[in-house]
Amino acid sequence: QVQLVESGGGLVHPGGSLTLSCVASGVMFKFFIMAWYRQAPGQERESIAVISSGGNTNYADSVKGRFTISRDNAKSTVYLQMNSLKPEDTAVYYCNVDHLHHNPWPWGQGTQVTVSS
Repeated sequence: QVQLVESGGGLVHPGGSLTLSCVASGVMFKFFIMAWYRQAPGQERESIAVISSGGNTNYADSVKGRFTISRDNAKSTVYLQMNSLKPEDTAVYYCNVDHLHHNPWPWGQGTQVTVSS
């Protein structure tokens, strides 16, 4: 049974930084293309960053240049370094496999990021 556990969210001022982590269990993590998603209140969940098993990355325009996705296959963990945070980054953040390439795994609980002064 695949389980995803996200952590690292919190309240941060505009311009601040946070690093999110997501640990996967019950799966051969290193073979999968992973992604970070976010869902703001009243909006659809969206993919914002993708990383291949080999470390190639791709970003949504809204976060490009500010967010960095990385992974540690030995720890079955994917990270999201978020810099220059804006109020519009406020959302619940989730990790999962990239849905363009893999069937979705069960969603974790997510981690809340709130950017506010």
